[in-house]
Amino acid sequence: MLVLGIESSCDECSVAVVEDGKRILSNVIATQIDLHKPFNGVVPEIASRLHTEWIYPVVEESLAEAGVSVDQIDGIAVTNRPGLVGSLLVGLSFAKGLAWSLNIPFVGVDHIRAHLYAPHLEYEIEYPYIGLLVSGGHTIISKVSGFDDVEVLGTTIDDACGEAFDKVAKFYNFGYPGGVIIDKMSEKGDPKAFSFPKPNLHKGDHTYDVSYSGLKTAVINQLDQFHNEGYEKSPENIAASFQKTAIDILIKRLKKAVKNTGLTRVVAGGGVTANSYFRKAISSIYGIEAYYPSLKLCTDNGAMIAAIGYHYLKKGDVSDLTVNAMARVASFKRKYP
Repeated sequence: MLVLGIESSCDECSVAVVEDGKRILSNVIATQIDLHKPFNGVVPEIASRLHTEWIYPVVEESLAEAGVSVDQIDGIAVTNRPGLVGSLLVGLSFAKGLAWSLNIPFVGVDHIRAHLYAPHLEYEIEYPYIGLLVSGGHTIISKVSGFDDVEVLGTTIDDACGEAFDKVAKFYNFGYPGGVIIDKMSEKGDPKAFSFPKPNLHKGDHTYDVSYSGLKTAVINQLDQFHNEGYEKSPENIAASFQKTAIDILIKRLKKAVKNTGLTRVVAGGGVTANSYFRKAISSIYGIEAYYPSLKLCTDNGAMIAAIGYHYLKKGDVSDLTVNAMARVASFKRKYP
């Protein structure tokens, strides 16, 4: 089965053709980074307009790269949640129109689940496992028993991990995108220069939850308070100390989830999984089997949408033309306490 996957949840306009949920024939990603860089962040109105301009030529390029005609496509998968509503609607509307014109099924999918499925495109991974989603908008620890069977164990109660990277980078004018810049700067910095605080979520049922608002506040507004004598207050040291603390917060909760569930397979997805310190930290956890995607499949991409969409379409789970876009998925973020 050839599935066309369309991803437009934020600032990446991506279309892919994937065969039988596994073989990537094409995966075209048109990034908007340079156009949002002057604003140090994604501007929703600009993003949705660019998707409108780019979606058709990106589909054409993806089909050409795959060496197939549009008439050979058996089904379409498209992101319809969560994300920027304006951007989501561009991809969703295009998918509906194309599916209707070709008289083929389409399905709207959750791109968070798609991120968790992305490593399956490159590895043979058995269920169940601990799924870790770390991106600019979400930070989720889950138990994954199937491609669409995801039990959220912990999530962020405020900022997502990647969001904290972007906000710290924006405040100090490090550059954009913040996660990539901080990772590069950290190579020349000393993570011992600052001892930033970690959250203590002691109220209610928050065993696996994380929080990044306190860390972000400490780095931006209370830098001197957490500075260690003998170290320079350089941008590189700030970046390295922040990065280590941000990732260590996550790794601590992950270790707890592995211990308590007895699951030793860990599968990670999302943009932050491209971070070099994250990869070292997760690979160093004793006794686990860790999987994460190649760099091109870490960020939003059409291949992961087509791949997970194949499984929905194969079992007959299809969407109709009334399906809408959704900015949020309620279970992906919790309130405190």
